[in-house]
This record gives sequence, C-alpha cells and structure tokens, in this order.
Amino acid sequence: MACMKLGSKADAFQKQGQAWFCTTGLPSDIVVEVEDMSFHLHKFPLLSRSGVMERLIADASEKGDTNCTINLKDIPGGAKTFELVAKFCYGVKHEITASNVVHLRCAAEHLEMTEQYGEDNLISQTEIFFNQVVLKSWKDSLKSLQMCGGENITPHAEELNITKRCIESLAVKASTDPNLFGWPMIDHGGPMQSPGGSLLWNGISTGARPINLSSDWWFDDVSSLNLPLYKRLTLAMEARGIKQEIIAGSLEHYAKKYLPGLSRRKSAQMGPAAIDPPPEEDQKILLEEIDRLLPMQKGLVSTKFLFGLLRTALILRASPPCVSNLEKRIGMQLDQATLEDLLMPNFSYSMETLYNFECVLRMVEHFMAIDQATGGASPCSIEDERLLGSPSLTPVTMVAKLIDGYLAEVAPDVNLKLPKFMSLAEAVPEYARPMDDGLYRAIDIYLKSHPLLSDSEREELCRFMDCQKLSLEACTHAAQNERLPLRIIVQVLFFEQLQLRTSIAGCFLVSDNLADGSRQFRSGLGAASQEGGWNTAVRENQVLKGGSSGGGGGGSSTWRKKFGFKFKSQMCSAQEGSVTKQDNASGKVEKERGKEQKHKKNLSWEG
Repeated sequence: MACMKLGSKADAFQKQGQAWFCTTGLPSDIVVEVEDMSFHLHKFPLLSRSGVMERLIADASEKGDTNCTINLKDIPGGAKTFELVAKFCYGVKHEITASNVVHLRCAAEHLEMTEQYGEDNLISQTEIFFNQVVLKSWKDSLKSLQMCGGENITPHAEELNITKRCIESLAVKASTDPNLFGWPMIDHGGPMQSPGGSLLWNGISTGARPINLSSDWWFDDVSSLNLPLYKRLTLAMEARGIKQEIIAGSLEHYAKKYLPGLSRRKSAQMGPAAIDPPPEEDQKILLEEIDRLLPMQKGLVSTKFLFGLLRTALILRASPPCVSNLEKRIGMQLDQATLEDLLMPNFSYSMETLYNFECVLRMVEHFMAIDQATGGASPCSIEDERLLGSPSLTPVTMVAKLIDGYLAEVAPDVNLKLPKFMSLAEAVPEYARPMDDGLYRAIDIYLKSHPLLSDSEREELCRFMDCQKLSLEACTHAAQNERLPLRIIVQVLFFEQLQLRTSIAGCFLVSDNLADGSRQFRSGLGAASQEGGWNTAVRENQVLKGGSSGGGGGGSSTWRKKFGFKFKSQMCSAQEGSVTKQDNASGKVEKERGKEQKHKKNLSWEG
C-alpha cells in the first residue's frame, strides 16, 4: 500500500491509559478531549495549524479558564484520527495511507486546516496524496472507498466528494481492459510490465508474457464493500458501459457471499473464506436490492442461481414485488431449469401442499405468455415434426417435458387438490407435447395416490391426455390399468390396434430394394424412439408397469375378452398367413422358370 511520509521529528507522544502526553519538556497547557481519550498538549502548535482550535482556545482564554480544556466530540475519525492530526501539528513523523487519508482529509476540513494557517497544511497534503496516489491505484481507491462507509465519516466524505471520486476511479478501471495497463497486476504486488509487454523484475526483462485476466477479476474485491457503496459502484460501472452479463456476474458473486441460503452446500459458498452471515433483516434488504439491480434480461445469470434467490426470498418473507420479479425472471428461461430446481418446499404457514405449487404455475404461465408473444414454436410446426417422427427439443417442448416430470413428482401429495393439479397440466398447451407418455405417467401416479376420486373426476382429469399421442409401450400399460376410466381404456385399445395395423400395412409396400424396404419398416416401428428421449419414456413406463393394479397379462386378457378386442392376435395371424402365401407363390414362380430353362437346354442339345 502506498504512503506519504510527513514530519521529521522523533515521536514524542506517549500513551498512559486513556491519555496521551507530549513529552517535549514543556508542561502541557491544554487538554483536548476526544471520545474517551484525553490529549495533554500545547496551545501554540494547535492554533498555528487550525482555525477551529484557534477560536476555541481564544474563547477559553476570554473566560479566564486557567485549565484550558476543549472537547472535540464531532471530529471525523474520532480519537485515532486526532492523534495523527496532533502529530502533524507537532511535525512528528507519521504516514498518510489509503487507510487513513479519508479520515485525515475530513478531520482537516472540520478543523479548518487550510493554507491560511500554515503552508503545506493538512488539507493540501491529504488532497495531493489522494489525487496523485490513491486515485491512480485500484487497490488504494478500493481501500479508501471502504473507509468512506464508516458511520461517522460518511456525511463528511460525501460533502467533500471523496466517495464519488473513489467510485469514479474504480468504475473507470473496471471498464478498462486490465491487460492494457497492467492493473490490477501492479496493485497486487505482481511484476511490472515492460513497454513490449514482458514481465520486469527489478527492471530486468524476464521475457515471460503476463497472464491475461478475465473480466471478473474485480468481483471479489468489490464484494468487500457494504451494500450502499456496492450499489453506487455497480450503477457507475453500468453507466460506464460495462456489459450487462459482467454486472450480473458481479451481483451473483456478491449475493452468494452474503446470502448463505443461496447454496444448499456450504462448500459451494463463494469467496476466499466463509463469513458470518448478516442478520436476516439485512439479508432481506440485500436480496431485494440485488433484484432491483439485476437487469431483466434472459440468460444473464443461471437459472439455478435465480431459483436460489427465489427460495431465499420465500424464506426471508421478501416483498411481493421482489418474489414476483424473480418468478418472471425464471419464467423467461424456464426451459433451462431442472426438476430439482422446481421442487421448492412450501414455506407458507398453512403448509397446504408439500411443494410450492403456485410459484411453479405462475412461472409456467409467464413462460408460455412470452413464448407466444415472441412467436415461439407454433402448434403446426410441432405437430408436423411429431408426424414426421423427429420432434425437435424446442424450448416449449422442453418445458412441457419438465412440467410433466414435476407433476409426476408432486402427484403423491395427498393434500394436492385435483383443481390445482389440472391447472398446471392445462397450463402447458396441447401442441407443446409431441407425445403424452409423461403426462400419462403423472396422471396415473395421481390416480393411484388419490383413490377416492369419483368417476366424473377421473374422467375430467384424463381429458388432458390424448390417447393418439401414446407410444405402444404406454398403450400396453394403459390397456391394463384399471385405475383409468372405462372410456379411456377403450380409446387406448382402439388406437393401439390402429398403430399395429398401420405398422403391419407398411410390411406389404412394394419396393424394388428389399434392404430399403426393411429400413422403412424399421423406421415405421421406430417412431416410438423419437429424439425427444423415447428411451427415457420407455424406461419410465416400465416403472409404471410395476405400479399398476392388475398389471399382469391377465388384466389385458380380461379387458379384451370383455370388449371383444381380438385384433392383435388376428392381425398377427393374418400377417403370418400373408407372408406364407407370398413365400409359396414365389416358390411356384421359380419352379416354372426352372422347367422352361431346362426345356430350352434340351432343345439346344438335340439340335
């Protein structure tokens, strides 16, 4: 840390308990009281440097006070700063540093230590050091700004524009490429750079190149500031044109340092060392301020970080606007969330449900509103992709898959009422689901966990499921699922047979290339492995099979006998018979061709 050495005399100050004495050989003729400390000094050195001290000493003399005692209760920096002021007045050796220059400058202004009361007085000396040394260094500017945050120094620093000048200095340096001018490398005790860019040790070039610094090199430094100063610095940096994603990164770093609730694991807490968390009220104020400072833009921070902010906001009972803003931020990038993110415990006093269902519903509604407003994936485009057998993972389809998984996770909650469950299922438009296997799984779990639902309620719930969009695996499971309403099972069986019939019809397409025909047949049956993760859906349905009542083959047989569905066995038999007929026909043609060729050969031999 840079410093300015002042004074030439040896230190003649001695401390005895709560009192300082100047041992110059002359008896003290004035006592200056600052806080709980007494300074036994001499009048002349003080009045010759300070206008305030000159007036106070003159007033005491007019009153005939033989024991001159002056109380300086409002001096910036308190007793520690006045000790340095006294040493300056006596010409005793001392140093001005980035740690004390703010207090000394404010105290000098308070005591009117101008050039009128002596050349190179304390005001001019502190200004020179502050402007020519402190403001040119990142580290010193930061240290002085930290000093501006003291409770008894803030108004004085503001009045003298010290805080503003420190902030501007830091903002300029943060907005400048650190690799161009060498900071903060020089500030942090690293080697100097030569004009050619190589590193210098003791003025000798080492030939090594300096390490490029990333744009987040200042995050940890500024996180040492208190919230009001950090906020002002952030706004100044934003005004200087620093990119929004860099500002957001700094806010995330600052929040993670002081909001322990953001991380479920203590080891994930950022910063050089763990710190004592601030009181909950201070955490709440910080969180709401972070929300106000964070730009409302998609992708600036991770979705996981936003969920952490939301969980913390719910725990700390943050203001409704803050919670609403965080829900909207998450809604903007909900397609980047994971199922673990959505499973937020319900922190309300009512504890109506295990998880915070309402938050998720509002986030989904916000996502869908933005997707439709910005012209996201249209119903027609998704439907066309589904029919082609390769639906792409658009944001809306990813959210649909995520919500279906969430519904399956919360479905076992016995306190989750049917209207709430259906409201979230309905929040995802039908076109967003290329296939309905995930939704079927969630509905089946809900039916299993809520066995007291009436027939009409089961019917109402199952209307969200499109039986035509179930895979063969899902159809097979649903056909055996006695929890489903009768009408749904009939529909499932019908569309299952329809899918099988369509697949079998593809076997009889005439093709010149047998290999191509085989591939087309496999492609027709492989539609169930669409790129949205059909293998995963099949595995999920395997799990469902184990949980269904009447899950054995007997259940399927019972339903088929009851409704007269014998299509599957008949169609398989038809398929086998057709193949056999084809083989027999082909054999007959080959035999006739053989006879004809043999007959021609005999004629040629006879000739």
